[in-house]
Parts: sequence; C-alpha cells; structure tokens
Amino acid sequence: MSVSYRQPGVVLTDRRFTVPLDHADPTGETIELYAREAVASDKAHQDLPWLVYLQGGPGFGANRFVGRPSWLGRALKEYRVLLLDQRGTGASTPANRQTLPLRGGPAEQADYLTHFRADAIVRDCEAIRPEVTGGAPWAVLGQSFGGFCTVAYLSLAPEGLSTALITGGLPSLDAHADDVYRAAYPRIERKVVAHYARYPQDVERARRIADHLLSHDVVLPNGYRFTVEAFQSLGAMLGAGDGSHRLHFLLEDAFVRAPHGHELSDAFQEQAQNLLSYAGHPLYALVHEAIYGQDTRPTDWSAERVRAEFPRFDAAKALAGDEPLLFTGESIHPWMFDCDPALRPLRETAQLLAARTDWTPLYDPARLAANEVPAAAAVYHDDMYVDTAHALTTARTVRGLRTWVTDEFEHDGVRAGGPRVLDRLLALARDEA
Repeated sequence: MSVSYRQPGVVLTDRRFTVPLDHADPTGETIELYAREAVASDKAHQDLPWLVYLQGGPGFGANRFVGRPSWLGRALKEYRVLLLDQRGTGASTPANRQTLPLRGGPAEQADYLTHFRADAIVRDCEAIRPEVTGGAPWAVLGQSFGGFCTVAYLSLAPEGLSTALITGGLPSLDAHADDVYRAAYPRIERKVVAHYARYPQDVERARRIADHLLSHDVVLPNGYRFTVEAFQSLGAMLGAGDGSHRLHFLLEDAFVRAPHGHELSDAFQEQAQNLLSYAGHPLYALVHEAIYGQDTRPTDWSAERVRAEFPRFDAAKALAGDEPLLFTGESIHPWMFDCDPALRPLRETAQLLAARTDWTPLYDPARLAANEVPAAAAVYHDDMYVDTAHALTTARTVRGLRTWVTDEFEHDGVRAGGPRVLDRLLALARDEA
C-alpha cells in the first residue's frame, strides 16, 4: 500500500516493489525495493514524465531530501521523480553484518552479493518501470556509480530510457580495477598537494596526528581501530567541493592537553569515527571493487596492491623524512575489515569477492556505439573519484552523448550546483545548447 505525505512544496509517496534476486531466475527468490516518489505540490495531479534517480556509491540509498533542494527542485519543474534505494541500500532489503548471516556462511554471502552490481540494478529498474510509468520510457539521472549504472542501462535496456543524464559517472568500459587505481593515486596526490597549498598549516597538523597514531593504539568510541592508514583515508573528503575546508576544520583542533600529556580529543575522535564508519553503508566496502570486475581476473584488493607502487603514500617513510603526509581517497582496503566493527564479521566474505574470477561484462560497446537515446554527461576535470581520461574515452564510444567538461565543480557537482548542472545537461540532451 502506497502512503503519501507532504513536505514544503512537494508531495511524497512511499513505493515498494518486489523483484527477483537473480533476474535470470524470475521465479526464484525475491527481494524488496523501496523508492520515494516526489512531485511538485502544484503539479501533483498532472500527467508528467518520469525521471528515476540513481545514487552514487555503490551501497548508498537515495538522498533523503526535505522539500525541494539541490537538483530535485529543478527536476520537479517538469518531472515526477523516483528516488530509488538500489538493492541492498536504504529501506530496500538490506545487506549488512546483521542480515547477511541469514544467507549462510561467507561463501553463500559472497554468492548473494554478486547480484548487487550495475546490471542487476538496471534489471530492477526495468522490472518496476511498467508499474511506475505504465510502460512509458523514463529519464534517468545517474550520479557517480549511478552513472555507471546508466551506461549499463544504455547497454542492456536502452528501450526503457527517454533521456540519459550522467554526473561524474562515466566508467571505463574495459579497465581492470588495477588500471583505475593506477590512474587514481596520482590524481589523489594532486588533490592533497592543492589542500596543503590552501592550508599550509595542515602539513604539520597531519604529520603530528599520523605520528601519534603510529606510536599509540587508538580505539575510537564505536570500537573502530584508528590506525594511520585509516587517518589517511579521510582524504576521501577532498573529492567534494567543500572537502578541503572540512578536512582543515577537522585537523585544527585534533589534540587536547590531558593529565598524562596531549591526546586526541573526544571531539576529533567523534568526527573521525562518523567519517570512517561503514555501519550505514557496508555494501560500499563489500562490492566497491567488484563494480570494476568484468572478466576472469580477480580484483584481489586492487587499491591496496596498487598503492604499493606509490611509495609516497607510505606514512612511516614520510614521517621519517620531511615529506608531507599524503592522504588517500575513496579506495577500499583489507585492513578496513579489521578496523571497522561494522565490517569485521564480513572480512571472509569480502576476501571471497576479491578472489572471484567469474565476473560478467557490464557494458556493451557495440550497442553503445549505436545508441539512440538522447544523452549528456557532466565530466568534472580532474575528478578525484572518476578518471577524466577514462570518462572521455567512454564518451567517445557512446553515439550521440554530449559532454560538459568543467572544473567549476568537484565530484559532488550535482549536489553543490544542482539546478545549474541539471539545466545544462537537459539542454545538451535536447540539443538546446
């Protein structure tokens, strides 16, 4: 039963759907999907076209907006919007340390999680589209990993789309995870160098925190083992438009003087654990590298292996000399499954996924080359999370795809400049710009 309610300027309706776990076995086990329908209050009774939003991640539910902020306000001028919690996320059937043991042991859990990639999400969209739109194609807006899903949509079921809009999410069609991270680490270093140029006082602050973590066993209030590698991973913040500023504010008051000397303050530790914990989105850690799996090569903890090729990221070596500490990005590493209490029970499951060698292709270059769906993509120049060269190579493969390459925004441009970004993409897709 659907339930509708109001927020300022918008009518929302909770929608729930039942879909197969494995779309190749439509009579087998099912899971539930949750989505929130949004329509402008003054258009609630109008027959409007639909736009489905695919969130970034993987492993994050759709935005929980209040009212009509960001890109949503622009979209509601002409669409009904479906904010989909992709399988395993948000209010859809969850996949986490509490629920995955219902599948059985680590092997059964890993097999289950192979059904949580872009191809399954596209099949979910196609399964629910007839119920939502009456069978009409809909527009899709894919942010980051949602853009990966959109490219998979154009490969697998373009007949379901009226328009494809992508923000910061054009994937390489054939790169192994190793290729992705070899391109990523130099980009991450550039972001760190730019941060220290903006806030030179943070060089010594970061070194001091790292030195403390190398010489002390620190456990955060939620049980997270706060290692120097975990501290470095806070550099993921630098991929957002305001991330450098937020990182600066985090570092500036890290220590407090206590009876036995200086120690990391409770306030700093509280902020750090909120940034580091995967309790709210464990699926991100479990399947993050699997989104790059498309052949018989295992991902095999790619980010961790490739990091060793970039010794400047070694904290101990940096502190032994006078080099600034380099932060890392959004990569996933095996030590996270030791440090994070939300991930510890899932370490063996994650290891089995990392060793898997039967990944199937997610994209169809031939079909993309024959694309007829109006499509546009925002490509953020030197995006910390998605390689610009990979994105533009893919853009050239998708027939008719128009790109907007800009350095005005970081990876979160659709959040930071939503109405302007969506306006631009719609104009490009409609050949109005």
